[in-house]
Amino acid sequence: MIQNHEKRLFLLDAYALIYRAYFAFIRNPRINSKGLNTSAIFGFTNSLDEIIKNEEPSHIAVVFDPPGPNFRHQMYPEYKANREATPEDIKNSVPYIKEILDGFKIPVIEVSGYEADDVIGTLAKKAEQKGFDVFMVTPDKDFTQLISENVFMLKPAKGGNRSEIWKINEVKKNFHVEQPSQVIDILALWGDAADNIPGAPGIGEKNSKKLISEFGNIENLFRNINLLKGKQKENIENNIEIIRLYKELVTIDQNVDISFNENELIIQEPNIEKLEKVFNELEFRTISERILGRYTIGKEIKEPVQRSLFSQNSINQASETQTYGLNNISTIDHDYVIADTPALRKKLTNELIKQKSFCFDTETTGLDVLNDKLVGLSFSYEKHKAFYVPVPDDFTETKSILKEFSEVFQNKDILKIGQNLKYDIHILKNYETEINGDLFDTMIAHYLIEPDQRHNLNYLSEVYLNYKPVQIEELIGKKGKDQMNMRSVPLEKIAEYASEDADITYQLKEALNTELDKKNLKILAEKIEMPLIPVLISMERAGVKLDVNTLEQYLKILIEDIKKLEKEIYKLAGNEFNISSPKQLGDILFEKLKISEGARKTKTKQYSTSEDVLIKLRDKHRIIPMVLEYRSLKKLVTTYVETLPKLINNKTGKIHTSFNQAIVATGRLSSVNPNLQNIPIREERGREIRKAFIPTNQDYVLLSVDYS
Repeated sequence: MIQNHEKRLFLLDAYALIYRAYFAFIRNPRINSKGLNTSAIFGFTNSLDEIIKNEEPSHIAVVFDPPGPNFRHQMYPEYKANREATPEDIKNSVPYIKEILDGFKIPVIEVSGYEADDVIGTLAKKAEQKGFDVFMVTPDKDFTQLISENVFMLKPAKGGNRSEIWKINEVKKNFHVEQPSQVIDILALWGDAADNIPGAPGIGEKNSKKLISEFGNIENLFRNINLLKGKQKENIENNIEIIRLYKELVTIDQNVDISFNENELIIQEPNIEKLEKVFNELEFRTISERILGRYTIGKEIKEPVQRSLFSQNSINQASETQTYGLNNISTIDHDYVIADTPALRKKLTNELIKQKSFCFDTETTGLDVLNDKLVGLSFSYEKHKAFYVPVPDDFTETKSILKEFSEVFQNKDILKIGQNLKYDIHILKNYETEINGDLFDTMIAHYLIEPDQRHNLNYLSEVYLNYKPVQIEELIGKKGKDQMNMRSVPLEKIAEYASEDADITYQLKEALNTELDKKNLKILAEKIEMPLIPVLISMERAGVKLDVNTLEQYLKILIEDIKKLEKEIYKLAGNEFNISSPKQLGDILFEKLKISEGARKTKTKQYSTSEDVLIKLRDKHRIIPMVLEYRSLKKLVTTYVETLPKLINNKTGKIHTSFNQAIVATGRLSSVNPNLQNIPIREERGREIRKAFIPTNQDYVLLSVDYS
């Protein structure tokens, strides 16, 4: 089957490709007659076939993440803690994908306790030593650290571009480094939101690359920390040990206990009967004809046709969900008007009052609903038509302009449409502008339809409208200290952006309404979820009072308890050391006190002192329970006692959390900034923190309720 006998090994990152294929069909999922969602299977199979046909591998394997935690969870229990559960449709797809791989006679590899990254990294390096060119097929930037003279990364196509092969030069260019291994240090500072690795506070992507470009690695950065200034210096200096831990977490392990037997990975003729059987079961008629039609006894694969991975042809020529081929503001005729005079605003309100529904959106100076200011409003009541109303910085003048829209906003017979309406209504309330009547929030609607998916406007627009909106970064720049706010954006530019948002959201309402009907979710949306929006707004604006004096007194007690514990720990250890340093603590426990023989070490050759490790050893020595208690007290201080008073709003004197309707797939609310659902209650010390939450005044009481 293989014409050339070059040593070309392709290692596929299974779940990265499966997820990518699944989301490519999220608007129009492929459902067979048995009700099975075959989107992920179909997309993955086409992509696999493209690799075999176009790239001509001599050797191939597909690597899966095994179920359950891995060694990184032991080092850092919060690892990937924020990741949403795997969609059921993907779980149901994996056995079929493995069956198809079996039909292709392609090895499936997974190693307990290690991620696919580590297995691919280990195999890639072993194969390189045996003279292979290795292609790691994945979109994951973490793999760039492995790239070398003969190890490459094949990034699947995205946004209409062809798939890319990254070599050393591409890593140097994109990360501003001298060698790919420095990517590890960049990721340690930058963090990885997908894996719940925060990175160094306030550093981000741009500064991470800049610092490692200048200092070479984090250890050299730490040695030269005095060359840094201000908040950046403080953020690095206060987080040295945790940054070292992050570096361990983002380092792909190249020493997984797995042998590399090249003979087992040689690409072979597929088992036609097995593939035919599974394709028939899945109702993949076109795939079956195309793939199996190429294979006959003694025949080779036809000449490859150059296409990009995940191309329109490779997934589905009729698919509307590809990120390339999307329309945008320059390809669609539109009529966006700036209503910046009393006469134009009057004309707009006269039109709005006649409508059964309209969409509105706010542009603001930031994301703080109680403190940031309105920059402008956009409205849409007709497809591809929208209006932008700019407002000045002056509060009184803006309030006066908004008053011109009060009749429209307060008309109970007009449905108000928006994306994350809770935010927009909060902003208008700051200017004493009230919203009446029924609401339709596209974010909430999509949450009900697809609770496991993303719900942001960019995503919904691409999936349901085949349209790519203007990105906010094009107006104000990327996140970071140099990012501008909307007030500094030229009027014409912000008007196009804001009008587009309103136009898109108005169009999405119809598409999502149809989906709600199909899934019998209309009553849930109209009677429960949409009416809940103003309730949450009231709760958030009411806030909760905090007795700061109680917390200040309790802080003194906790600090005293921490000092006592420190003395006891030093006494048992025989010397003083930094208890919060995993390295120093590990040396004390396992080198000096020899608490456990054969204690596990991390990849940086220091002992693991994670909580789960210490809990298993708590009966081995009196110092262990004390260290665990020390950590618990420090967490109470830093997470709650010191932090909560800083979150009090200067205007109201209260803490105002944000309740999220569209985060948790089970339907419950979540609370952030701060997370009021997470205040400790089980332990006595945690209950002391709860005592600091008090009624607004003597006319109020605190009431605890729950509902099922």
